Amino acid sequence: MASHRKRSSGTGVAGIRKPALATAALTSVALLSQPADAAPAAPAADGRPSLEEVEKKVDSLYRQAESATDKYNAAKENTGKQRRRVDTLLDEVAKRTEKLNKAREKLGSFAAAQYRTGAAAPDTATFLLADTPQDYFDQTQLMNRLTSREKGAVDDYVTEQSATTRKRQEATASLETLTESQNELHTAKATVQKKLATARELLSTLTAQEKARLAAIEKQKREEAARKAAELAKQQAAERAAEQDTGATASPSTPPSTAPSTPPSTSTGSSSSYATKAAKAIEFARAQIGKPYVWGATGPGSYDCSGLTQATWRAAGVSLPRTTYDQVDAGTTVSLADSQPGDLIFFYDDISHVGIYIGNGMMIHAPKPGAYVREESIYYDGESIIHSVVRPA
Repeated sequence: MASHRKRSSGTGVAGIRKPALATAALTSVALLSQPADAAPAAPAADGRPSLEEVEKKVDSLYRQAESATDKYNAAKENTGKQRRRVDTLLDEVAKRTEKLNKAREKLGSFAAAQYRTGAAAPDTATFLLADTPQDYFDQTQLMNRLTSREKGAVDDYVTEQSATTRKRQEATASLETLTESQNELHTAKATVQKKLATARELLSTLTAQEKARLAAIEKQKREEAARKAAELAKQQAAERAAEQDTGATASPSTPPSTAPSTPPSTSTGSSSSYATKAAKAIEFARAQIGKPYVWGATGPGSYDCSGLTQATWRAAGVSLPRTTYDQVDAGTTVSLADSQPGDLIFFYDDISHVGIYIGNGMMIHAPKPGAYVREESIYYDGESIIHSVVRPA
């Protein structure tokens, strides 16, 4: 898995802000972003955690759970690869063992023939009883006394014995690696489950009045996110208009019909080619709206965030890696102002969340457990959480 630490340190890519976690409201269907080590709020008078304490704690738990989900996804993918390798090696061991047995049977037939005919030197039989055939050859003149057919049988036996031993060693090493991957998978799974269970328990302590207060805060948050999305849409429209004006001024005497403008190139080819693929990806993403977020899921009935973006671009014929940590490297980084429909928007310093941009400051994403795939402002949890924008290769 690609390391994400190197991408969250130092100066960020041009046009992308270095994010800092933003405080956001908590509801049962909204992902929050207050850091775990923030200063605790004063406890309630009755000894129960205050609303601010619950908000910060649950926020931290959901953030940790989403990071653990990506680790789970990476471990699951690695485990699958290791299991397939082990299966392949075990099949090869079985085939080699079968060949070795046939070579041994052939040598045994020569030994039996020597016994029946009363040959003076039952060399083949002696060879079969030797612990180390090569040592036996070094200490005797066996090979000089064997017939060409017997020599061929001995050579086949030695070759298959060596190959079988080597494959068994490879299979043993792969089994050990598979066990390590499975342990990592179980650890990541337990971590996610524990974080989410603790978050649910904390949410259950809220009173109806506290839940109503949080709902009101969430409404204000959505309104602010929509306002920011509208600002971005207006900015992008103005920049496009300015580019068109600049192009027209540069060649005022050239009719558009005889000198059409050439769209800028992208990593996928021409701009129009990317737009065509992006349209297919977004069409698929829209069809998933309303399906539940389930951590570790890749569809078709449910998704986690990177599972959705992977499936979305697969529908357009583009293969993306499984985790957000790897998807962020699967394309060309562009500025937020230059973002186009189809681009991937990554969030938080640890790059633990991703959505697909659909234009006008909006995206489609799978938010978190308890929520559903939905269309939402890219500022759903504040402006400072946006990490980077990537145009898939």
